[in-house]
Amino acid sequence: MDRPRLSRRIALVLTLTLAVLPLLGCQGLLVTVMYMMHGNNVDPDFAELKGKKVAVVCRPLMTLQYRDTNVTRDLAQHVTLLLDKNVPKIQIIDQRKVAKWTDENAWEEYPEVGKALKADMVVGVDLESFSIYQGQTLYQGKANATIRVYDCSKGGKLVFEKILPQSVYPPHSGVPAQDRLEAQFRREFVAVLADQVARHFYAHDPYVDVAQDAQALR
Repeated sequence: MDRPRLSRRIALVLTLTLAVLPLLGCQGLLVTVMYMMHGNNVDPDFAELKGKKVAVVCRPLMTLQYRDTNVTRDLAQHVTLLLDKNVPKIQIIDQRKVAKWTDENAWEEYPEVGKALKADMVVGVDLESFSIYQGQTLYQGKANATIRVYDCSKGGKLVFEKILPQSVYPPHSGVPAQDRLEAQFRREFVAVLADQVARHFYAHDPYVDVAQDAQALR
């Protein structure tokens, strides 16, 4: 961007910031400034799901607590929906079909699932940790996950791998347990985690996580 255009954008940001400052808290102000300064989506880390038949599979790498046993299935469903909505021309395999096959068959590697379901690619999500409590009276979701994509047309070759930073929701504060049902907060956190997984495969707003503290406390 040339200097005159950059100067005009900075001037516009400052003018609008001063105009909305009385109406916004610190969190809202930060989000507004970032959006006005940047505004554009960033490219995906891996764009090769476009036009492909894709299966999403999620598995835990630890024993989940009894209350969290459906988390991997819910996470896979959320990621499936996001990819179907945002990746152009993707052919997403119905999550019910994926879950049925993985439940009824012994398997160890993600390409096995893709081969059985005739997928071009498999998005595998290893859920390495998952919790929703910070102490006994506050919710704060924390999870660690790794994403891997396998190309079944190339013999199950690993074509993308990403170890995600720890997901923390809300990032800087807890939510009092008295303000939210446990199941509701778990659903919110799974949706946040799914977004952090799926966004690697389509253009997205890099600042979408900035307002999570304010959103969680609404």
